[in-house]
Amino acid sequence: MELRRIAADIYAWLQPDRGWGWSNAGFVARGGGLVVDTLMDVAHTRRMLAGFAGVHPEPPRRLVNTHHNSDHCWGNQLLRDAEILGHRFCAEAMQRDLQPGMLAALAGRDDLPPGMRWFAEDVRDFDFSEVEVTPPNRLVDDAGLELDLAGRPAHLLYVGPAHTGGDLVVHLPEDGVVFAGDILFHHCTPIGWEGTTERWCQALERIAALEPEWIVPGHGEPCGPEGALEMRDYLRFVYDECARLAVRELSPLEAAKQIDPGPYARWTQPERLVLNVARAFRELRGGDWHETVDVAALLDDAVALRRYWEG
Repeated sequence: MELRRIAADIYAWLQPDRGWGWSNAGFVARGGGLVVDTLMDVAHTRRMLAGFAGVHPEPPRRLVNTHHNSDHCWGNQLLRDAEILGHRFCAEAMQRDLQPGMLAALAGRDDLPPGMRWFAEDVRDFDFSEVEVTPPNRLVDDAGLELDLAGRPAHLLYVGPAHTGGDLVVHLPEDGVVFAGDILFHHCTPIGWEGTTERWCQALERIAALEPEWIVPGHGEPCGPEGALEMRDYLRFVYDECARLAVRELSPLEAAKQIDPGPYARWTQPERLVLNVARAFRELRGGDWHETVDVAALLDDAVALRRYWEG
């Protein structure tokens, strides 16, 4: 893990993209301290906060959760005395969706189907036994919110439903920095559990239009606006390919086998393509943006797609 200075008083906490659960976070060392996202478990978050203490000794006053996925909020309890901000959809889903006990139960099992085994192997270095799900205590509505950080603004922009229903990004306009959460996966294959392709593309274009010098993604290396537009192009590519294939009434796996990922094959975990195909098919048949997803079946499909590519 690395604490990297992005601009004056602004830092990214970066983790190597090792697959599921390995996310980035951020810190603004002014205005009492603003943390952007916690990590997949308490131990990793504790280490991150110790890193932030090296540049800002006082406990942070605020935490923003960009969305509800566990790798961005399962260390929240270490900041339970701070103001924790998140969109209302984020707060609702954090209490409703995947719980730490479910992941803890995967450890040591040898009877898992291929997809769940893949996921469990990626997250084996995390300890879920300490996690107490701690949702936001201040809700942000669709209009967003502006914070004053020692005289400089921080804009919390609602851009969902895109990756999830409650997506926020943090824009520091005077510093040229955006913390994008999982709106941006930089050179690792994205996953959209909720939302729509159109909204996600609009969110990426909105970030690029801010013309930041640096975008800190939820996964991958920091980049400029070109990284946001590159991911937009990937989402459009998948959607267009699915529109072409939908008339053949293929399953997501069979359709994914018909798609040549081209340059996107170099992104990490390109087999996640099948999850994005399933999402596009849902949209093309008019499904709701929050429709329930059979995650276990799709993970099995992703493993099957990887094996197909490997021959």
